[in-house]
Amino acid sequence: MRSRHGRHRPGAGRGALDAADRARRQVAEEVGLPRGYWWAMAAGWLLLAVLGNVLSPWVAGIATVAFGVGHGVFASRLLDGRRRTDRLLVSASVAGRRIPLVVVGMLFGLIAVTVLAALALDADGADHAGIWAAALVAGVVGFGGPEILRVLRRWARA
Repeated sequence: MRSRHGRHRPGAGRGALDAADRARRQVAEEVGLPRGYWWAMAAGWLLLAVLGNVLSPWVAGIATVAFGVGHGVFASRLLDGRRRTDRLLVSASVAGRRIPLVVVGMLFGLIAVTVLAALALDADGADHAGIWAAALVAGVVGFGGPEILRVLRRWARA
């Protein structure tokens, strides 16, 4: 950039590039999944636990796979990074391509927490341990899903 006297100022271009990069990162950090998505996933999580108690293992397994496929299709549409708000369209390069991997990793972590909580509750003699464990995780997902995703994205630099 040139100063008032027509000379180039060292570092002015670097400052502008740094400001643009900070703005891009700030927008990328705001890309995520809507709050309703997390509550729908929490409800599905709890429903799968109930179905697991009342249906045969085969049917419950098929329901779980169907939930996973449905989640994958729906979430992939939301996770393309192009929806920050209703008024802003963000390119996938700004949003980051690691977001889907972070969400899948988060889901596997939630599955592990559910299984471990169910095993602990069952060992303690709780009736319907799987449902109680799923209710615990569903509450975490519904109330804290966006915040958990934000922290995991920061850790993964996604």
